[in-house]
Amino acid sequence: MKLEYNKDLRNQKEKVVTEDGSTTLLSKEFNESYHSTFDGALKETMQKHILPAFSFQKEKEHLTILDICFGLGYNTLATIYHIKKNNLKTKVHILSPEFDKELIQSLSTFEYPKEFDTLRDIITTLSREFYYEDEQFKIEILLGDARDSIPQIKEKIDIVYQDAFSPKKNPLLWTKEYFSDIKAISKKDTIITTYSVASAVRMSLYENGFNIFLVKNRAVRPFTIASLSMLDGVEYIDMELKKSRNPDARSLRDSEFSTSCTSPHT
Repeated sequence: MKLEYNKDLRNQKEKVVTEDGSTTLLSKEFNESYHSTFDGALKETMQKHILPAFSFQKEKEHLTILDICFGLGYNTLATIYHIKKNNLKTKVHILSPEFDKELIQSLSTFEYPKEFDTLRDIITTLSREFYYEDEQFKIEILLGDARDSIPQIKEKIDIVYQDAFSPKKNPLLWTKEYFSDIKAISKKDTIITTYSVASAVRMSLYENGFNIFLVKNRAVRPFTIASLSMLDGVEYIDMELKKSRNPDARSLRDSEFSTSCTSPHT
């Protein structure tokens, strides 16, 4: 299967107001929004990524987070918002691949939810310098293809926000080989959060040794957490049982796709 990305459409994005009133964009290149319009951009970010990730890593004084990928920056900004709101002392280093440089440069004027009002200086700095650092937070936007930048990361990661465009639209950021690169920089207790519950995605993670968990709450639709360790308080998915019931279940593989570049994320 050959993947076609249309750079002529890359700058064509449409503003979308989501269910919780927060704003996202619809990418014309991928014909997909950066966030769930049903769950809401901010609500999805908090409920599917920040809150579950921090619930498992709350004891750590230092966190290194991989945000796949920066996009509109909701995951990164909501992380800072959560820490500040709860007066946490946690020091955080966020690394975030992103190949849409023009999108980042436009974020200083993006219509973010009021929760991010106090983060305007950070947003402006990131949109101009692709980097921000103070005593508590260090943020690096890694411009370019995520598949190139991730293997170059030297730090071990505590949290991965796996928030790329969907496997159907951007499969190379969901393959077995991709998650192999993620595993190489993961700690034994790394938490991966993702909105995807697709069996192919779970297989890609499972074949790299990750345990798979389903999370359900009333705020948003079900989502997946993965970790090399076993986790308490979430529903464990027996992937061997899933495989026995569905012998045709397969992970995504790089070899299935042919393209000149890897596409982005949210």
